[in-house]
Amino acid sequence: MLQRIKDTAAYIEAKVGLKPEVGIVLGTGLGGLVQEIEIDTAIPYEEIPNFPVSTVEGHSGKLIFGTLGSKNIVAMQGRFHFYEGYAFQELALPIRVMKFLGIERLFVSNACGGVNPDFEIGDLMILDDHVNLLPGNPLLGPNYDELGPRFPDMSEPYDHQLIAKAKEIAAANNIKVQTGTYAVVSGPCLETPAEYRYIFNIGADAVGMSTVPEVITARHMGISCFAISIITDLGVPGKIVEVTHEDVQRVAEEAEPKMTLIMKELINSL
Repeated sequence: MLQRIKDTAAYIEAKVGLKPEVGIVLGTGLGGLVQEIEIDTAIPYEEIPNFPVSTVEGHSGKLIFGTLGSKNIVAMQGRFHFYEGYAFQELALPIRVMKFLGIERLFVSNACGGVNPDFEIGDLMILDDHVNLLPGNPLLGPNYDELGPRFPDMSEPYDHQLIAKAKEIAAANNIKVQTGTYAVVSGPCLETPAEYRYIFNIGADAVGMSTVPEVITARHMGISCFAISIITDLGVPGKIVEVTHEDVQRVAEEAEPKMTLIMKELINSL
């Protein structure tokens, strides 16, 4: 696995002229941030050796290099999920490659369901913690000391300073933000009412099918993380309705400009 990571990074470095400081992962319906990037190079996933290929509608499938504000960035326009059939090590590979390319911070976005009764559809939630309900972990298997320690600390999965700065940016722009814990499940079916209740009762405020594998991988390598969710539907008793993937995409796209503003200003403030 380590050699695959190095080979993939070497292939990309030969094609790209800039060294990224920041990595960005864009989720369902959230690819519009790319319009704010001054693009230098865009590489389709299928052209990158060892890279998975995104199969989900709303995930374009390109690795984009350029500048956002004053920072050199690499952005995944489209991500990978456990429910697509990928092994956890495959989910980890793109983040590993970003580290070898030079990133020091990772910014992640997602669309998810809110289980906190104080949340509303269209809210933004800044993640301050997570619960891993997936049937595995991207660090399973042999550990490579070159990547990180066998037992990485997870007392601060999401960078407290970045969270505080993001809240300041949101307040200055009159953007309502929530802060909370994100639970990750395998999907691809959305949750039952009983599952929503369970997820809320174990301490989560929102539930989705991504983000946590990427954050675990990044923290293993000492990368600081910031993540933000768009609440696209509600798993709250009395507010649960039938939801389609198209509904999720629509709400994400409507709320995206607010998320984009926070992400752009936060990255520019580094």
